[in-house]
Amino acid sequence: MANSTKARPPLSYKDGHKERNEEPHLEISEAAEVEEHRRAEHLAQEWMAAEKTFNGEDVDYTISIFGSARIPAPEDECGSNPCRALCSFYNEARELSFHIGAYIETNHLTSTRLITGGGPGIMEASSRGAAEAGHGSIGLNIVLPHEQRLNPFIAAKHSIEFQYFALRKMHFLKRAKALIVFPGGFGTLDELFETLTLMQTGKMPRIPVFLYGKKFWNEVINLELLAEYQLIDAEDLALYHMVDSVHEAWLQIEPILIEISELNQT
Repeated sequence: MANSTKARPPLSYKDGHKERNEEPHLEISEAAEVEEHRRAEHLAQEWMAAEKTFNGEDVDYTISIFGSARIPAPEDECGSNPCRALCSFYNEARELSFHIGAYIETNHLTSTRLITGGGPGIMEASSRGAAEAGHGSIGLNIVLPHEQRLNPFIAAKHSIEFQYFALRKMHFLKRAKALIVFPGGFGTLDELFETLTLMQTGKMPRIPVFLYGKKFWNEVINLELLAEYQLIDAEDLALYHMVDSVHEAWLQIEPILIEISELNQT
């Protein structure tokens, strides 16, 4: 009787090789392992470079501001910019950051810094407002093919350049006592939702998160719908707060700065 068993295809590690130690794919694997070690070293170096900047400046607490790189200053040909409808947010981010920077400097909160993404748009507005108050903000810049460039209101020693979004986001939050989120695109939404997820799951302490611009945020996200479908708990809606003016935002931020001031005195 003919054997009906189908012949098995040759094993890849026996394709013309007598011994397993001659396998070409092992050489590829070893090369990949070397590359992953290099990647891990780069991640560690990038993390420690940021830590060196924060620790060198004795930074214990931060107020973090996110927002779009595309929103220009009203005086910069805003009329021809596709984001011209959002130009007012530039000046509002600048004014709010001035108040934050002025409070930090006036009350000698030397261990507290405003930090931004380091680039143009809302990030520039925030760095600019802080600089006008005499406060040196720290910029967490990211290497991107478009949009991102270091804004001129951050000193070189206060600029940290990242290759990896993940590490940048971790440093945005590691020392944060509050987060202010201005209108933005995918990057801003990514940072916002990662923050909410980390707090929801207990992976980081809960901090106040303020979404600036009620009309914008109500049009862009509908988290109440997630709660309605029980995809999140109703209590999770308390993870963020809407604010709609510099005055309203400042009324929320000032008590946080007062709390930091009290921490510095203990």
